[in-house]
Parts: sequence; C-alpha cells; structure tokens
Amino acid sequence: MNQQTPKPFMFKEGERAVLLLHGFTGHSADVRMLGRFLQKKGYTSLAPIYRGHGKAPEDLVEGGYDAWFNDCLDAYRQLKDEGYKKIAVVGLSLGGVLGLKLSLNEPVVGVSPMCSPMFFNNQDQLTKGFRYFSTEYKKREGKSSEQIDSEVNQLVADAQPLFEDLGQLIKDVREQLDHIYTPTCVIQATDDVMIDTSSAQYIYDHVECDQKSLEWFDEAGHAITLGPKKEDVHETIYQFLESLNWD
Repeated sequence: MNQQTPKPFMFKEGERAVLLLHGFTGHSADVRMLGRFLQKKGYTSLAPIYRGHGKAPEDLVEGGYDAWFNDCLDAYRQLKDEGYKKIAVVGLSLGGVLGLKLSLNEPVVGVSPMCSPMFFNNQDQLTKGFRYFSTEYKKREGKSSEQIDSEVNQLVADAQPLFEDLGQLIKDVREQLDHIYTPTCVIQATDDVMIDTSSAQYIYDHVECDQKSLEWFDEAGHAITLGPKKEDVHETIYQFLESLNWD
C-alpha cells in the first residue's frame, strides 16, 4: 500500500517570519495548524521536513544530528533569501532543541521550544515511541504481525546509533544554553510522558536572556501542538511573537 508523503509548507502572509520545526518521527503536520493560525494573525511561516522524516522508518534511521540541523539552516536561509529580515523559531520536541541550536548560530528575534528534552535519560521511552511509529507505519503497509515484529525489532536495533546521536545533540545544546541571549518562551505539558518535564525549567533557568517565560499546560500531552490544549498553545505563541522586537 502506497502511503502519501507529507510535504514542507510555507504560508506567506506578512513580513514577520516564523520557522516551525517538527518533532522526532514527525513531520510538517506537527505544526500545520499552528502555521495556519499564525497566518491569520499576519505571520509568514515555513515548516521544513528533516531528512528521513515523513517516510518509512528505514529512511529515518539514515538521518542524524548534522543532517537535521543542516535542514533547519537551509530553511532559515530560504526565508532570508526570500527577503524576510527578521525570523523567530518555534519547535516541538526535537524541533525545539534544533531551534535552540539555531539561535546559537544565527540571528533570530525569538525562540520557543515546546516539550523539548534537555536530558537524555529516557531512551526506553524514545525506543517505545520509535517502535510505535514503525509498527503503525508497517500496519498501514498491510504486513503480517510476524513480519512487522521481525522488521521493527531490526529497526530498533539499527536505530541505536541514531538515539546516541540525538543524545549528543541534546547534550551539546544543554551545555550552551547560557550563550542564548535571544528572547525565549518555554512551553511544556505537565503530563508529558515522552521527556523529563524538568527540562523546561532547566531551559528557563539557564538561558541568559532578560525576556523569558515558562508556560505550563495541564492535560496537553507531548504533541502539544496537536493535543486538547492546542488553541491555548497557539495563543501563547502568538502573544510571545507579538512581544518581540521586529523593528
């Protein structure tokens, strides 16, 4: 069974641009509703899809730290090339980590990590998430349970170096948080079971910017841009963007 491949999106509206970054195993749909919401508020948004994402789990295993960060850099430069002078970055989970790293390397007017890990102490949960993603993908391919189990077990084994690579990315960003002077809005679900929720407080405590906030949402889930509190999250991000210096 052929599965439709998701695509990046760019919603053009105003001169203020927001780079929207999706999570691990996700793709642009993670942030599409947020992009449409911001478009109605006058913001242009661009959501890339990192290499290997939005495809089969075998493709995901071929990606990694450097490739995904370069994809974010390419998207940032695309906005610059199209004439957007000021850019903010909003990222979900892995996208938030990549957004923080981007703010260390390029000028951005603001950064907002959502449910983004700063401690790689939950590899079991990461493995479960990857296993679930891989299993659901192969079910849609119409494979038998036996074939699915065999292929997914192999994928999880093959993905261990990728998980270690993710751990290195998280460590590198965590150790440089005190070099971030960009206005920062940290967003976190209290019921997030995918990451250590103390990551949110850690980011807030260690970024060096004067303008920073930490926003908690109850019963919102890890995929906070898609969960039951998504409208509240959208509004929080909008208010943060409105508070930034776009001049």
